Amino acid sequence: MRNLMFALFVIIASPALSQERERLIANDISVRTILTFKVQDTAVQKTLPAGWEVMTPTAGADKGFNLSIFLVDFQIVQDPDGKPLPARPTVALIVPAKKVGSGAAVSMVQSGFTAQAGTPGPYDNFNPARVTADRRSHTEPDGKAIIEESWDMKADDGSALEIQFQFVRGVPTREKVEGKFYSTSKPDFYRTYRYDQGADVVRSTAVGIDRATKWSFKASGPKLAPLFDGSEQLISITSIPSFIRSIYLPTQ
Repeated sequence: MRNLMFALFVIIASPALSQERERLIANDISVRTILTFKVQDTAVQKTLPAGWEVMTPTAGADKGFNLSIFLVDFQIVQDPDGKPLPARPTVALIVPAKKVGSGAAVSMVQSGFTAQAGTPGPYDNFNPARVTADRRSHTEPDGKAIIEESWDMKADDGSALEIQFQFVRGVPTREKVEGKFYSTSKPDFYRTYRYDQGADVVRSTAVGIDRATKWSFKASGPKLAPLFDGSEQLISITSIPSFIRSIYLPTQ
């Protein structure tokens, strides 16, 4: 899982220095699932702004992926003063990318889907959609837990996503991570995330993990069909039952 995090996020070397140049804008708690895929490189590259290119990881549980889907079920969202903010289920498409000539990989938000009130969002590329999440957990007397999730997304533009999977819960790995997320719509913009998470790699073709007992995926419509044309390969599924995050913007 550690390699997955290095692929998706840039670790900040000097947190104390970086915090002096930024301001807290929100805190949240969510339950997440990350799906990584290998899709056509040319299709992903077309979604990136000029001067950026896909940077596919060469090691780890997500080795070989070039596009991920973040399924985010927000539980609590608060402003810096602790005032509650809307907690909407959200789908985000993230590309591992780098600036041309740089060796540092970052996470670039390619697009996303959420309720109309949450669009276009801070990355200026989220689309209005009806997103629903259904999650069920069954725990046996011996502690064995079986998780079943179903996600349904229908966007106003006709894009649609249907995902169902079931898996046996493993032991999540707790990690504290820092990283920057950029936007394909305004590539000079970024937000810094600091979070504490428990991550469970459910399936990985790269390292031979597979505790998924059921799996189905369907993507269609103008935003998704060019990326998911039927040739996509699922690389990994990572369940994150606990995700606690603080979000920062650089000060001007």
